[in-house]
Amino acid sequence: MSVNREMETDMLALFQTIDLALNLYTWVLIASAIFSWLYAFNVINSSNQFVNSVGSFLYAVTEPVLRPIRRILPDLGGIDISPIILLLIIFFIRSLMWNSLYPIFVR
Repeated sequence: MSVNREMETDMLALFQTIDLALNLYTWVLIASAIFSWLYAFNVINSSNQFVNSVGSFLYAVTEPVLRPIRRILPDLGGIDISPIILLLIIFFIRSLMWNSLYPIFVR
């Protein structure tokens, strides 16, 4: 196998791993948004230990990324669109990665 072919295989594995991580984070972000709605409308039992564990995990994983976006966005009252903005950013990164960056490495 040539060196160029090995690099293509390595880059494909790297890009697929990054894409998988971004895809998983997308689902965690969606789960966090749904969880926050269920929590806000008292659909789930907030005194349940498991519910609190799930909520703490989702908050800890998503809040560090959402906080800078919230600081930039104007105050929209009770509406938080930062998860939507982050989903758009993730979509942009994935599209950029596959359509612009990956073709550079597979010539």
